[in-house]
This record gives sequence, structure tokens and C-alpha cells, in this order.
Amino acid sequence: MGEALLDASDAPHPAREAGFVDAHHHVWDLGVRDQDWIKGPELAPLRRNFTLDDLRPEAASAGVTAAVLVQTVAVAEETPEFLALADGSDLVAGVVGWTDLTVPGVADELARLCQLPGGGRLVGIRHQVQGERDPEWLLRDDVRRGLRAVASAGLAYDLVVMARQLPACVRAAALHPELTFVLDHLGKPPIASGTLEPWASAVRALAALPNTVCKLSGMVTEASWARWAVRDLRPYAETVLDAFGAGRLMWGSDWPVCGLAASYGGVLDAARELMAGLSAGERGAVFGGTARGVYGVGEPVSPTRA
Repeated sequence: MGEALLDASDAPHPAREAGFVDAHHHVWDLGVRDQDWIKGPELAPLRRNFTLDDLRPEAASAGVTAAVLVQTVAVAEETPEFLALADGSDLVAGVVGWTDLTVPGVADELARLCQLPGGGRLVGIRHQVQGERDPEWLLRDDVRRGLRAVASAGLAYDLVVMARQLPACVRAAALHPELTFVLDHLGKPPIASGTLEPWASAVRALAALPNTVCKLSGMVTEASWARWAVRDLRPYAETVLDAFGAGRLMWGSDWPVCGLAASYGGVLDAARELMAGLSAGERGAVFGGTARGVYGVGEPVSPTRA
């Protein structure tokens, strides 16, 4: 899954696609477990349950036919739950889960996850590196052992980091050429402030490595939630497009977090406007082809159980 990167010239024409691929969304049930990152009055709109039943009409109205469900908390039980959810879904084509990369038995745990109901839809692993105090957490020996296990399992590794952590991402990707690293949310650039550096230089350094990909996601919540406009996002979108190219860029809604600043459809509309100058093949890559190449998802899937 994680080893195949798409050349935009090979991307299918959008007219032949089954629909858009949403490469990044979440769900949670506060009755099952708390989302302890949802704190403060500004995040109060997120303190409720968000389910696939809530997502399905949003995705359908936007023309999305396949989606990648991404982990939210570092809790071992969440990934099996998400795999089971995907197993019974005609929308969730892939899961980016969590497992503890630092334990000696990480390879065995990945193998176990792949054998669970829905395990065939495990496409990647993610850890909230953005919350680690050590700026070089990704370079620790135990973490690197875990990254090698992720690569050996044929999975990608999603990077959720702050802009200041990008230099460590560059070094990690260089040390692990066998693993595809997927940068979530453009590496969280300071869109609200309007500044580009040093984020832009760090992103270009990451993109210079062929085993890296970037998600066109999370921009609206890095901008001013109440006052953002597409023109505010454009310098950042153009930076990653120039650095990675359309064949290594994939769109994701970041629903329901995006709802703090925009609707699901509004996020997609903004991305389409930002990518309007691309060729049909390039747009096909950003809105589906890259996710197909990296995660091995994209076509509608049939649930294997009710």
C-alpha cells in the first residue's frame, strides 16, 4: 500500500472516477471514551458524538464515495473498533490507526490488527507526534524500530506534527526510504498569521524526499476560523503543490474538526478552487488518485457484515 506513489500524468480523468476520495476524517463516540484533546470553550462544538451516519450525507452531497478514517487518541482499543466499523461500511475504504511504535512487539501487534475483522482495510499508522515534548521523537531508536515494522507491514505512516517538528520529519523520512510518510494538514503552517517561513523551507526539504506525500487538509482550522478566505489559504496550498506535485498531494476534509471553521462542502469547495488551475489528470490525483496509490483505496467497497 504505502510503497506506490502516483505520477499525476497517470492519474485517471475525474470523469472516469467513481467519486472523490476523502483521505482524512474522524469519528468518535464520547460514550465509549473521552476525547481528552477537546478542551476549552473554543472546541465546545466538537464535544458531541460524530458518527458515520453523520458523515454519510455530507460525503454523498460532496460526491465523495470513499474515505479514510484516521485515529484520534492513543488508545489501543480504538484501532480494532475502527477496523470493525470499516468492515461494515460502504464508505470507509481505509483506516489509519494507532499502535505503540515503541514496544518491542510492534510487528506482532500490526500483524494481529491485520487479521482482525476489517484488518484488510488497515492502510496506515499515526501517532500524535505534535504532542511529544521531544522535538526529535521520531528519531528515537525505539520509534525507528516501530517505523521499520510499519514499512514491513506494507503500511504508510501519517505525520501529525507542528511546523517546528518538520526538520525531524525530514530526517526520519531520509532514514527510512522504504516507508511512505504522509504529512497531515500540510504540517500545520501558521495560516492565521500569514507567515510562510520557516514552514515553507521545511516542507520543501521534506518534499525533496521521494517517499513523502502531503494531505491538502486542515487548512481552515489553521486559518482564522471566523474570517478566513480562499486567498488566505492559497500561498500554503501553492507551496505544497509546487513542492510535492499533484501526484503526491491528496485532499482530506478533516471532518468533523473542520466544522470549527467551515462545512464539509465548504472545505471541498475551497480545495477545488485552489486546484482549479491544474489539468484534469492532476485534479484527479489530488482528489482521488494519490490516495489510491498511497493507501490502496478509492473505489466504493461493499460491507462484509451488517
